[in-house]
Amino acid sequence: MSQLPRRDPRQEWIARNRLHPRHEEVLAALGQGATSEWPGPNGLVRKNPHRVGFIGPNGIKRIDRSGTQQGAGGGKASAPVAEHKPLTEIAEPAFLVAVVPDMAGGRLSGHDKDLLGLARRLADADPAAQGAVLAVVFGSHKETNLGEAGVDRLLHLDSPEIAGYAPEARLGALITVEQAWTPRHWLLPDSKLGGGELGRRLAARLGERPATGIWQVEADAESATGWQCTARGAAGSLDIRRPLPRIALALAECAEPVSETRHAAAELVLPQPLPSTLSRIQDLGQVSVDPASVALSEAEFILAAGNGVRDWDAYHRAASVLGATEGASRVAVDEGYMPRDRQVGATGTWVTARVYIAVGISGAIQHLQGIQPCEKVIAINMDPSCDMIKRADLAVIGDSTQILEALVTLVSQAREEKRDAA
Repeated sequence: MSQLPRRDPRQEWIARNRLHPRHEEVLAALGQGATSEWPGPNGLVRKNPHRVGFIGPNGIKRIDRSGTQQGAGGGKASAPVAEHKPLTEIAEPAFLVAVVPDMAGGRLSGHDKDLLGLARRLADADPAAQGAVLAVVFGSHKETNLGEAGVDRLLHLDSPEIAGYAPEARLGALITVEQAWTPRHWLLPDSKLGGGELGRRLAARLGERPATGIWQVEADAESATGWQCTARGAAGSLDIRRPLPRIALALAECAEPVSETRHAAAELVLPQPLPSTLSRIQDLGQVSVDPASVALSEAEFILAAGNGVRDWDAYHRAASVLGATEGASRVAVDEGYMPRDRQVGATGTWVTARVYIAVGISGAIQHLQGIQPCEKVIAINMDPSCDMIKRADLAVIGDSTQILEALVTLVSQAREEKRDAA
């Protein structure tokens, strides 16, 4: 009998296809479940760019938020149960790293989690002088896993003075935090949701020269602060390197979010009341915006249509009733059903929606790349084996027209009941 090793080409194909439902199972069987490199059939070493912590050709660590890197299950995220994560408690921290997340919609966004991951790196860099991450949260919120995001201390400030758009009152609260605990670093998201403005106001009040547009932070023994940061400059056309200052405004994906540990998130109370700030700004409340006028890159709720949609009038009616921004796959755009500026994907617009509903979209690789940052993906499709179903957090198998009509009916009934109760 021949002693030549036998290869199974189908097993090798499944190992290369990360969207296959048996991908992780086959990798484990081949002994590749914990590695990102393996020899190919021609002797060349192959690398898996979708593995956690993969270093790209330019030396930049890539982050895959598609959910497929979390394990088997057809591409769905399968994060470990919170109780099984090791609990880290810091009784007497040597210093604090303060983070002021945007908390859009009352929940941590992907940008906020990246910022907390960066704060965790700064706090844990020196084992001899253990630091703690302090999160300053304004207003009511719905977040219950702040400890899993890396928060050691939580200061929740919820009063009528800081509700809504109140940058001056919130700045006064941060100054009170500065006087009470003097954090070593202040980290705020460089975003349009309030973090960018608040961070610049704080730097001006404290007389600090902040770093804005930070996308990378590295340890540097020769730096005065021990850290070197890289920020976008000249309208994003070049990178600027400088020592990390006390106040830093970071971009999304500046660091990997915390996923392996959970922290105490012990609540703190200010030792003194908030200052009574006479605000020169009056918040008149939010203004309703037509979802159709919202750019895809800024939309939080997207209802996207593909080639599987047959009744386009029902689709547009559903988007209007649900208050969702309309999107489309490349096929639907090429067929003329949707304008080009509504195309979602690597060849269209990369979206960061909190909820993304894909109606009749099979899930081409370019489309899946464009929806990677989305938090929740819901797929409505007739084909249970398509790639979009494997990627989705929730899948509904059936005719899209009937499902959308039923959804519109339920939403309309719920709104009528709420109106009658009021």
